[in-house]
Amino acid sequence: MGGKDDHIIMAVPVDILFVNNSHFQGFKPHSQIEDYESRILEYKKFLRRGDLEIDPSHKQPIGYAVIYNPETKKIYAYKRAADKADYNEQRLYNKWSIGIGGHIEKDEEAEDNPIHSSLIREIDEETVINGSQEIKVIGYINDDRDSVGKVHFGVLYLVETDSDDVFPNDSESVHGEMMSLEEIKKIKDDPNSTLEGWSEIALEAVENHLK
Repeated sequence: MGGKDDHIIMAVPVDILFVNNSHFQGFKPHSQIEDYESRILEYKKFLRRGDLEIDPSHKQPIGYAVIYNPETKKIYAYKRAADKADYNEQRLYNKWSIGIGGHIEKDEEAEDNPIHSSLIREIDEETVINGSQEIKVIGYINDDRDSVGKVHFGVLYLVETDSDDVFPNDSESVHGEMMSLEEIKKIKDDPNSTLEGWSEIALEAVENHLK
């Protein structure tokens, strides 16, 4: 068994993903014209993760799910483990997040939509949701401001549920609960807390989508 660098994961060439000068920074809403999800699924390839992490000519698509209850108008938020040893992605430890997602593995290639399949797997691994789940793509996240962002691309999904409670399901999350937008904004603005970069982008995008 190799380490995580030897995992074979989904990637898409940057020049195909951002064809016709469609590159952007931050968030872009999903539309028939800007349908990056379909573009990824059409031109996807599967390569070694360790090589992709240092290859800015490819983007690694990440399905990024925000769990939302339209009745209570609350979003699932969680704080990642404070101890680096408890978390296998050390660049994200001790940070708050509203997004759940991960790399799309080779064994999901045969699925009709490997991004959806990966997303459902990640949600099942990371949370306990005692209710329905309705998944829809609302847009895309691209943040080229650092070396991590330069090689990743977020497909932002809103996962609507009728569950009143969503709980963390693994040791990577030391705390998680459904919160109002106002509560999450307080975390974002608190100098003693850190909301991870993609979650900051997703928070504004989801708020605008729900208006």
